[in-house]
Amino acid sequence: MALRLLSRSLVSHMRGMQWNASRSGLNIYNINRNVIPSASRTLEQNRLLHVRITDQEAGLQTKREANRGHNPFQEEILEQETVKASKERRKFREEKKLKERAPEKVQDFGDPDTFGDAKANDGQPEDPGDIEEEAYISKPTRHSKKLQAVEYARQIKDHLKAKRLNDAIAVLEQRMLREDRVKPDKYIYNLLISGCAKAGNTRKAFALYTKMRQRGLQVTGGTYTSLFNACANSPSLSDGLAKAQIVRENMLEKGFEPNVKNYNAMIKAYGRCGDLDTAYMLADEMVERKLDMGADTFNFLLQACASNSEHGFRHALLTWHKMLQRKISPDYYSFNAMLRCARDCGIGDLDSMREVLDQIAPSAAIEKRVLQLDDGEQSDLPSVSSSESSLPAQIEVSTTASELELPNLLLERPHLGSLVTLEEVTRPHERFLLLGGITGFLEHMKQHKITPDIETFTTMLEVIPPTNTAEKQMLMFVRKIGLKADIDFFNILIKKRSMRFDYESAKEVLSMIRTAGLRPDIVTYGVLALGCRTQEEARELLQQMQVAGIKMNMPILGAMLRQGCSQKSFAYVNEIMQLSLEEGIKPNEPFLRHLHNFHRGCARAIDARHPTTKTATFKKGHSKFCDKYRLYYEELGLAGLKLEDAIIQVKERPYAKFKAQPVDGMEPLKHEQIKRKTKQRKYIKKIKIDELQDDSPKEPLKRLE
Repeated sequence: MALRLLSRSLVSHMRGMQWNASRSGLNIYNINRNVIPSASRTLEQNRLLHVRITDQEAGLQTKREANRGHNPFQEEILEQETVKASKERRKFREEKKLKERAPEKVQDFGDPDTFGDAKANDGQPEDPGDIEEEAYISKPTRHSKKLQAVEYARQIKDHLKAKRLNDAIAVLEQRMLREDRVKPDKYIYNLLISGCAKAGNTRKAFALYTKMRQRGLQVTGGTYTSLFNACANSPSLSDGLAKAQIVRENMLEKGFEPNVKNYNAMIKAYGRCGDLDTAYMLADEMVERKLDMGADTFNFLLQACASNSEHGFRHALLTWHKMLQRKISPDYYSFNAMLRCARDCGIGDLDSMREVLDQIAPSAAIEKRVLQLDDGEQSDLPSVSSSESSLPAQIEVSTTASELELPNLLLERPHLGSLVTLEEVTRPHERFLLLGGITGFLEHMKQHKITPDIETFTTMLEVIPPTNTAEKQMLMFVRKIGLKADIDFFNILIKKRSMRFDYESAKEVLSMIRTAGLRPDIVTYGVLALGCRTQEEARELLQQMQVAGIKMNMPILGAMLRQGCSQKSFAYVNEIMQLSLEEGIKPNEPFLRHLHNFHRGCARAIDARHPTTKTATFKKGHSKFCDKYRLYYEELGLAGLKLEDAIIQVKERPYAKFKAQPVDGMEPLKHEQIKRKTKQRKYIKKIKIDELQDDSPKEPLKRLE
């Protein structure tokens, strides 16, 4: 009951509050309601309290839309956000401009191990390595299409075939690694190492070998073969020998067992670099391991013999007969190597040479008899061929046979012919006579079914007797076999005649060149310069070179200087030095030595008070020469230096030619396109050999006591 009374009182109280609230709301909206609602109406409104009224029915939606544009709180928020965004945009633009104007400087607080306050050093330059790394990272990966490994290898092969070694290396270092960022394989490295080996760039070949090992690529037998070939073709013999030793030690450390090709490459490298003992030791290793030793192995041993200028000819004979004992037939390269040994190498001491003769020809008995001729026996001398008529006096022969028989130490059963004893055999043509001369050597090649080419005859031309008769016989053989001669053959012929001071016969070769239909090259003018004894002849030759479009070089000036010094012509020597300065041609070691020896010889003649030094012509010419000589050294920056120091200053570095840019010019020694062309060869049938000059008459043979 109490609860019911309390609820009724609360209901009346709540109704009064609702009425006051509704009334006050009507007063806000200026709605005057003077009529007080009755109780019945109040009850009706109380019943509608539970009915749902929307905002649109209540009139709130219309008021909200009217007041939307006049909300002070919302406008303040939007204004603050707009100002803040504009400020941030402006700040970002200013920071971007500052970055574009100057790069951000990294503060360097000095060495952390240095005691004291850490101070920023703004004046310290940035590390160039960091700059290069930043440029490399920021650079786009590639501007061209990424290729496959086979296509890169094809590009490298094309460059190597055209003798463009630097372009081939650029494919790896520039295109693959920097632009395309492609990981190279061992085949790419082997290609480039082989190309460097053929060109003689030993340092670059070993640099690529080091990179190859750093990348963890497998080093194969072909890689070692190319490295040894690079050592063999090295421009510096000492450098090539040192690097060959390094490669051989690496092979031993890794336990790599070399094959026949590796051994041949090692013998070639050590032999060409002058280490003859190691080359033969490697050949003994091949015998111990029972590897096949073919003609190539013995050819490389013969090349090793050619590098020994003192005893090489004797070693070559022993190697040749070792090859014959193993039933290995010599080939074309074997005969050419023997010609090189006869040209460049000596026989050593006579006792050792006699021991070699006893080994290779034990059945031949050498009788020590001296050729003695009485007055009545001179007419009984047998007639000999043109090749045998120039037999030197150092080789003593017997005259019991009907004809003089030259020895031939290349045969399987060598015979000594009419040889009695050996004395000092020093000249190339004397050693060549021990091999049978022209006829015997060519006959031996015919027995082994080997046809000589023009290169064989070019080398043989340097070892035949220095007579016009022997040279005419050589031309007859070339024409009889039907070979085409090139300009190198005639260049050697001009050089051979110029070196024996037969300048008229040397000029005769020019007409032979024109008759054969060939054109002189820069080497032709170089050997012709050996015969320019006067200034007029030198000027005439230089004019011919200018017409032919061939540039002057130091070998040509050196040959002219040699003639000027021998003729003691001060004006000639001064003109040569002036030409060197005008053309910008750097002197070499022989050029400086000729000048130094000429200057010192003149000073010694003056000190000795030689009669020729007292003439007014000599004094005037010597004074001008001394002034020019001093000026020449000053222009080259060699003033005050001794001869050896000056030679070191002007000496060309072995690997400088691989860094220099190709020189423009039409001569084959400089122009790469002309250098790669096969040299022109022509038949010599039109040359009238019978009408060529003969040897000048000599004194009759005198009695030898």
